[in-house]
Amino acid sequence: MRYLTVCVLVLSMCATFVGAQSSSSSSKITINEDNVLLIDGKKIFPIGFTLPPLPGATTPDGKDGLQELYDAGGSFMRTGPSGSQGWDDDWIAKEKAWQDAAAKAGMRCLPWLKELAHIGEGDAEKEKRLRHVIDTFKNHPGMGCWKGDDEPEWGKTPVPHLERAYSIIREQDPTHPVWIVEAPRGTIDTLRAYSNPKTRDITGVDIYPVSFPPGIHSLLPNDEISLVGDHARIMMDVAQGKMPVWLTLQVAWSGVWKEGRTLTFPTYHQQRFMAYQSIITGARGLIYFGGNLPTTLTPEDSKHGWNWTYWRKTLRPIIEELGHKSPLTPALVAKNSDMFLTAKVIGVPFARAKGLEYLVREDGDDIYILACKREGDAVQIHFEWLPPTNPTGEVMFESPRKVMVKTTKDEKGNAIHGFTDYFGPFDVHVYKFKRTGPNPTTKRARE
Repeated sequence: MRYLTVCVLVLSMCATFVGAQSSSSSSKITINEDNVLLIDGKKIFPIGFTLPPLPGATTPDGKDGLQELYDAGGSFMRTGPSGSQGWDDDWIAKEKAWQDAAAKAGMRCLPWLKELAHIGEGDAEKEKRLRHVIDTFKNHPGMGCWKGDDEPEWGKTPVPHLERAYSIIREQDPTHPVWIVEAPRGTIDTLRAYSNPKTRDITGVDIYPVSFPPGIHSLLPNDEISLVGDHARIMMDVAQGKMPVWLTLQVAWSGVWKEGRTLTFPTYHQQRFMAYQSIITGARGLIYFGGNLPTTLTPEDSKHGWNWTYWRKTLRPIIEELGHKSPLTPALVAKNSDMFLTAKVIGVPFARAKGLEYLVREDGDDIYILACKREGDAVQIHFEWLPPTNPTGEVMFESPRKVMVKTTKDEKGNAIHGFTDYFGPFDVHVYKFKRTGPNPTTKRARE
């Protein structure tokens, strides 16, 4: 009996050790053929923050700040030095604190490599420091993706210098991708020269359209919040399907807090539209910028170093819809459906739904339609050419509202399944249907 007890204790200790080893090891992060991010093989729609609350910082009600972000659905946080700081020994110690805190909360870091993100030929000292930073953190459980150079096309960083840094990073660490964000500047051709597979694995753009006057962050003529989708489409064209595109959206930025500017934040309606429009136009991840900017914080939030007021009132409900705990996750990580679906304006014969943007994704028998309406008049939209489904569709996040599926016949006697709904400017609706039969041949619909 005594021998048996000892054996049980030893086995228990071994199991505990194995569990600890597993939980403290780094993850393998990859990208599949649909440009979806995978962590140890599990598909994820990344939601990140730049910059997040400091390690150990709490919310006003005393909860760990990083845990609060994770519990709502957040998964990534941009770390690394800012301002005049660089990757010296002091910052490496700070980064370790970040990564430890991220791992504890269930999140992962996106360390900005800053001055080490571009390396000229023969710069042995910088290469040595880059290799040291990569080796220090590549096996940390809080490690996510490396953030390369910031807005290199706008800053005219030599492309060979980016390629040199990328090759070193991937040589040292083949399990964590490199993410680079571009400014809302440049042309498709100039941006494509930078967003090539020799400089990064994930590309993206930061775009902050909410300001007074509006639209000053971009050079495009559009000054509405639909500017987000315009830049997402540009980056999708730049990427050519070769890599994921992540959108960096605003909480706050220099255009609303610097001297002479009017402090303003996106409303819930605006923020939700920008998030969904990003996804509908191709984004495979979202990052939120400016939650930490000191001059944008209330006195209470200043004590905690992060904009918890904006988080509570506006951002958290949106993260809950899109984060890792969302019922929409199967759609967010699925490939685009080839289902032929049309949208027309009710009351205007043969009129396509101008300003309506939508995306169809499928997961087994579940059909998801993500739709948003740009600026303009309110309209009633009729969607057609659904496959056979249940007679009602769920309008997700708007319970108990539903839409009714109705069936009509075309001139050839073919069944046409569809539904109708209203859209005001910047409205978003997310529909979920259950398929009950095969998908009709899309050729008939096109004819």
